[in-house]
Amino acid sequence: MHPIDWFVLGVTLALIVGYGVFKTRKSATASELLSGSKKVSPWTIGLGIMATQASAITFLSTPGQAFENDMGFIQFYFGMPLAVILVSAFFVPAYRKMRAITAYQFLEKRFDRKTRLFTAALFLTSRGLSAGITIFAPAIVLSAAINIPLNTMIVIIGIIVVIYTVSGGSAAVAVTQKWQMTIILLGMTIAATILVRLIPVSMYDAYQIAGNMGKLNIVSTSFDPGTRYTLWSGLAGGLFLSLSYLGTDQSQVQRYLGAEDERSSRFGLLFNATFKVPMQFAILSIGVFLFVFYQFIKPPVFFNQSEIARAPVDIQNQLRSIEFEHALVWDNKREALINADWNSAHRLNDQQGALRGKYMALLDSNVPNFQPKDTDYVFITFILNNLPNGLIGLLLAVIISAAMSSTAGEVSALATTTYVDYYQVFFSGKSHNEKRTIRSLVLLWGIAAIFVALAAPLYENLIQLVNVLGSLFYGTILGIFLVGLFLKNIGGNQVFIGGIIAQITIFICHYLNTKEVISIGFLWYNVIATFIVITISLVLQSTVKSRIASD
Repeated sequence: MHPIDWFVLGVTLALIVGYGVFKTRKSATASELLSGSKKVSPWTIGLGIMATQASAITFLSTPGQAFENDMGFIQFYFGMPLAVILVSAFFVPAYRKMRAITAYQFLEKRFDRKTRLFTAALFLTSRGLSAGITIFAPAIVLSAAINIPLNTMIVIIGIIVVIYTVSGGSAAVAVTQKWQMTIILLGMTIAATILVRLIPVSMYDAYQIAGNMGKLNIVSTSFDPGTRYTLWSGLAGGLFLSLSYLGTDQSQVQRYLGAEDERSSRFGLLFNATFKVPMQFAILSIGVFLFVFYQFIKPPVFFNQSEIARAPVDIQNQLRSIEFEHALVWDNKREALINADWNSAHRLNDQQGALRGKYMALLDSNVPNFQPKDTDYVFITFILNNLPNGLIGLLLAVIISAAMSSTAGEVSALATTTYVDYYQVFFSGKSHNEKRTIRSLVLLWGIAAIFVALAAPLYENLIQLVNVLGSLFYGTILGIFLVGLFLKNIGGNQVFIGGIIAQITIFICHYLNTKEVISIGFLWYNVIATFIVITISLVLQSTVKSRIASD
């Protein structure tokens, strides 16, 4: 990278961290470390909710989804607006009525302690793993892009997050996320504008090419449960996932409970619902325009250049031969697209895909631990090769800022849950320095996230990995909360057993799914687990009533 880019990157990150540390240097109470000052504006709450959700994975992986497939990933978010309405109407009042710090305190009041601890443990497991992935995702791409060792990059991002989260807790996260989100939106807008201007055809022609090549497909009405993204999985599975994420995940709950009053909490949630889907649509559109861009600007056969660099010398001639053949096919396809010869374009596109598959197979058989998925590198490749000096540094700052904002929110929530739902429960009678204990927990969870990132494997697509992790646990958590909110006659033992059975069932389903014994889109895990919890709880409660009646 050019020195100007390093300067812009360093100054941007230093200002964000310095601002967070400065603004929270006088945070005097443990309460402010746990849930913020309660004085942040509703706009800050809304931006904070979005920033916690919008990890670096969003900006690296989401364009790759559309580049490789189409716009269908947007269906994942179709259930979110309704979820926000339900959370605002039922979850927020329940939490604020009891002045909860964490969502799981509600469960002890409604059921019993074991249900609270069990549900909090599910959250800590899922979010603890996800926190590591949100560090790992940008680190692996940035390390390959700017030639910094992966583990070094992971540690750098992790340390930056820990510094300002330890210094100011939830308050520091809240005040920095506003500016992080501003930088993220500014950077993505600039990148999208430059991308569109660099495409050597009109917008109309760009859309024609994208549409005829199948990149503008948005809605699938398939009833096949194995299809990952459909209208039905988005409305049903997406609703349940969003309901659990926004209503029961402490990383989100902590953001809107940090508002001054219930109205501000609801505003923050509705702000997120209003802008989240359009933002995701815009990011997917970047992937579509990247596809069009690389129809006219020659792309690499494989975008992750660091994997190619590991290839042994004796296969370099074979790789170059495939690259040459790929370039010839690409030239012919470009001519077909210019002439609107869609049949030839599709045929040549298939030839390109076959050559790409041959190229990857050669790498796979000769490069140890070869990572075949390169779509997460498409956007970063465009940034590094096509943006002017200075803007490259800004866009890298965007990616790292996104990693910082989401990871900081997660680490803060993990520390808060550990302190409130475990430490205070088991060590409530012992004297201790609250602020020191909370900061120690933030530090420990930050270190844990770094270690998870260091151990994380690459997945088919990073954003899918995070969503799969959520779906493995969120259905069970949501089922327990829904029983608590709406089925007042069910007791703690019944819902606890229902939760355990649901969680075991989902683990078995996912295992069978990975072994291709069954085929279920991961969004359906949320629906299945929720209904298992509710059904088992109702059956067990009716059994108890029958026994009482017979006695």
